[in-house]
Amino acid sequence: MIGGSDAGGPGRMAAAAGAQAGRSQGCGMLRQELSRDGAFLQGHPHVLVILGASGDLARKKIYPTIWWLFRDGLLPDDTRVVGFARSPLTVELIREQTLPYLKVSPEDGPCLELFLSLQSFVRGQYGDEASFRALDAHLRALPGGDRAHRLFYLALPPSVYTPVTQHLRALCMGQGWNRVIVEKPFGRDLGSSEELSAHLSALFREEQIYRMDHYLGKEMVQSLMVLRFGNRIFGPIWNRDNVACVVLTFKEPFGTEGRGGYFDDFGIIRDVMQNHLLQLLCLVAMEKPASTNPDDVRDEKVKVLKCISPVEMQDVVLGQYVGNPEGPPEAQKGYLDDPTVPAGSTTPTFATAVLHVANERWDGVPFVLRCGKALNERKAEVRLQFREVPGDIFARQCKRNELVVRVQPREAVYAKLNTKKPGMFLRPEESELDLTYGSRYKDVKLPDAYERLLLDVICGNQMHFVRSDELREAWRIFTPLLHQIERSRERPLPYAYGSRGPPEADALLRRAGFLYEGTYRWVPPPETETQP
Repeated sequence: MIGGSDAGGPGRMAAAAGAQAGRSQGCGMLRQELSRDGAFLQGHPHVLVILGASGDLARKKIYPTIWWLFRDGLLPDDTRVVGFARSPLTVELIREQTLPYLKVSPEDGPCLELFLSLQSFVRGQYGDEASFRALDAHLRALPGGDRAHRLFYLALPPSVYTPVTQHLRALCMGQGWNRVIVEKPFGRDLGSSEELSAHLSALFREEQIYRMDHYLGKEMVQSLMVLRFGNRIFGPIWNRDNVACVVLTFKEPFGTEGRGGYFDDFGIIRDVMQNHLLQLLCLVAMEKPASTNPDDVRDEKVKVLKCISPVEMQDVVLGQYVGNPEGPPEAQKGYLDDPTVPAGSTTPTFATAVLHVANERWDGVPFVLRCGKALNERKAEVRLQFREVPGDIFARQCKRNELVVRVQPREAVYAKLNTKKPGMFLRPEESELDLTYGSRYKDVKLPDAYERLLLDVICGNQMHFVRSDELREAWRIFTPLLHQIERSRERPLPYAYGSRGPPEADALLRRAGFLYEGTYRWVPPPETETQP
């Protein structure tokens, strides 16, 4: 067991964090919002326990997220961080391994030292009862002891969830609240997901379980609720009478890059479509909830999912990227050239699927989900394409209106409209009404998705986490398709690294009713770079 010094206790911690108070307008607003809760930034001790502290997720995302929150004064005043892993770690090793991802500025030095002094580590085996007794003894020895609220972050492979959660429940519960964060994937299909849910629900109450899909922490995903239900202009047109097609897109410009072993076990549908894109679909399609209470919101999302039939193979295009001999060195290698990918793998790295929501609002409107690796750009967005104006008087020169919510990069909301081209004649031209967040909120730091979600857990807000019945319906929609793909082992369609994906996917989009004119491209306005 290795621990840091007391470092003068919570008073010094609050002072160091407070020294960063002027970092950005955004942090100031967040501090005000959190302090309204009354108890959040007061003296009650909190302990964040990272199980799997030596892994990639902890090193690249969890420790940096906790550091950013600490640096900006957004953690509860008396917070300790405890790592647990099978590998031997020290606070100095944690520093070495995480430093490349912390984005520390020179003036952050003293604050970083204080942050590291609040770290400690316990080495143990995930299936060993004595290791968890040692973890509990270590937690009791920290300032606050049994009183401390305990947050357990499972940065672990799903294969060890069962013994770890059993030992946590039996041996590591404190007298404050106890909450558990579980990272996706939540199983491989409906059966394995139900088994995991049954196991967790036998140990913890639903309000103690936080199933994290980090996409639900992104600014623009959370903005969908306000955009839809806080603006009267959208209510009358947000339906089958006006919307021709909804396209939800997730594109990455890079391949598996040595992570092929992990990716090949899950594939693009499990990795992105069944969770990230389906969550976006719910937020676009759901009815107005009774309130912003987390369960009211999640109730409406479940209702949407229940209206979607399982995806059929005829409504899907699957692809796998191949090397592009004309591209840069990294683009010349295909998926099967990754040494971590099993030889002859038929796992898709690209998928387009058409879903339908069979209810009064959306009957007949296709929802197209597109995702893939090694594509031509990095982009995640929601795009509603509206029907043509009836009684056209402009000789079909007007293109369809679109409303686009750009999730990443460069968050924005813009509407594609037809305006008059300058000149003597009534010639329509495509333009936009644009709210680019980097221009409108120049001095506001948009918190990282993990920062938001970790704060939500500490606050006990489950709105942006996946509920068990929501998870069940999501797997019901995709499990038959996944099983069919795995049984058939058909080779996905090849597409070149750096392309748009297989041409067959564009053909499916056209059959679904989406019109790609190719005459307009959104150009984001210049923006001021903000510090992470």
